[in-house]
Amino acid sequence: MKKQVLEKIVSGGQTGADRAALDWAILRKIPHSGYCPKGRLAEDGRLDAKYQLIQTRTTDYRERTEKNLLESDGTVIFSLSDKLSGGSLDTLRLAEKHKKPILHLHLAVTQPARKLERFIGKHKIQILNIAGPRASKEPGIEGFVESVLDALAR
Repeated sequence: MKKQVLEKIVSGGQTGADRAALDWAILRKIPHSGYCPKGRLAEDGRLDAKYQLIQTRTTDYRERTEKNLLESDGTVIFSLSDKLSGGSLDTLRLAEKHKKPILHLHLAVTQPARKLERFIGKHKIQILNIAGPRASKEPGIEGFVESVLDALAR
């Protein structure tokens, strides 16, 4: 990595975009944190302890989504589709409610890493929340997240 762009990556630990972001951060020794639902719930079972996440008081995914959004300087939602649904759409709405910077990157976006770099610079983001669909909703989302983050780090 030519420079440490981010101080920390925050995510909720769900399979798919969240987990790809956390794994990417761990591999590159970038600090990570965030909140996950009580019981460390994820669609593939209990979240591994290697993910340094704090459990929320409840099993409600929306609670962890809001906490991660509020703990960060801004949020990027990764998706393969240009249309958001479920928790990703909730993330967008919560960001708007709390007037937090939000960026949606999807496969049709040209130069997504460049757009993310500009977003980070414009909003002076040091702690980035990374969100997006779970693996069962958008198989392959992990590769998109990793490729954009790799390009950002170059």
